[in-house]
Amino acid sequence: MASKTDYYKKKILKELCFGSVLSGTEISTRIERSLPLTLRILTELVEEGIVEEKGYAPSTGGRRPLMYSLVAGKMYVVSVAMDQLITKIGLVDLQNAQIVKADKFPIDLKQHADSLAELTRYIKSYCDASGISYNKIIGVGIGMPGFVDVRKGINYSYLDNKGKSIVKHLEEELGLPVFIDNDSSLIALAEFKLGAARGKNNAMVINTNWGVGLGMIINGELFRGYNGFAGEFSHMPLFNNNKLCSCGKSGCLETEASLLEVIEKMKQGLKNGRVSILKKIPDDYEEACSVIIGAAVKGDQFAVELLSEIAYNIGRGIAILIHILNPELIVLSGRGASAGHLWLAPVQQAVNRYCIPRLAAYTTITVSNFNTEAELIGAAALVVENFEKDPTENILADHVINQ
Repeated sequence: MASKTDYYKKKILKELCFGSVLSGTEISTRIERSLPLTLRILTELVEEGIVEEKGYAPSTGGRRPLMYSLVAGKMYVVSVAMDQLITKIGLVDLQNAQIVKADKFPIDLKQHADSLAELTRYIKSYCDASGISYNKIIGVGIGMPGFVDVRKGINYSYLDNKGKSIVKHLEEELGLPVFIDNDSSLIALAEFKLGAARGKNNAMVINTNWGVGLGMIINGELFRGYNGFAGEFSHMPLFNNNKLCSCGKSGCLETEASLLEVIEKMKQGLKNGRVSILKKIPDDYEEACSVIIGAAVKGDQFAVELLSEIAYNIGRGIAILIHILNPELIVLSGRGASAGHLWLAPVQQAVNRYCIPRLAAYTTITVSNFNTEAELIGAAALVVENFEKDPTENILADHVINQ
């Protein structure tokens, strides 16, 4: 069993993650322990080389407090961002949330029955090739699409493990603590902890991707619902278009508002003679998406038209969210957010049309700066959020500090 000192070390390190610079008094308040105990543990962490003193805070009258932060290059998380077509694995330095190295791996969740074995193999090879000692990696965070039961460690849509926990399988294979969650929930966590929704108690984060995901911050906490399935924004039945959705139903928001829809309409439009600076769309979906968004940002009329169309449709869904949840903020994040301000006018137009003005007046809509990195950052935040909940009971002081 871990000592109380080791447990408090974990709590202090958690507070200092992602670039926080805090005084001993601030840390003492956050971990709810006495200042003398907090300062003693901080001194130990400084001596062990994982925390450093950052000088004294600016004077506000009275004695200036000594400030502390993590040391760069001492604590990392392996972050995994999965979608239906592409998996990205990145190494995140917890001192500043910097993604040190990120690689792409071809895991097609719809086609590959052995996706879990592939994922395990890719994470192992990535860690081995990273040049970072396993002793500095404090966990693996994985975002994935589908119906993810966080408590059971199961994804009911993908990564079949014959009903057994994905988490336990990966921990046994990797020898590291592993935490999983739905991709849109992790994008919301990234925005809540470090991005556009930081400090907000009630915010909705839209994941613009191959589907249209939703992560919800309610009363200052990430809301997952009864068993983690909340936020299936993609599958709101908004259209009578007789288009089959990936969920098996028809008319879902996803059928008129996904980036896959943009790609297919762009290909068909070019085939039918629509004028565009683009002459051919790459077969690779991620590359195709990047090319089309790039053209739209440059002012290509056809590309702007297609993005505006899905943005307007997402705005229809947002109007429903505003009516039901009355959020303070809505953040457009995920892969599509790289289109920036092009989202705002058509989304706002739909909100103006479909939402009661008095309700809409209290909700701000913005676009994230994280876009393609949001899920990787969220996966790192997931591991940090679970420091004290490490299911293997590996104590961070044993795992990292004493190396």
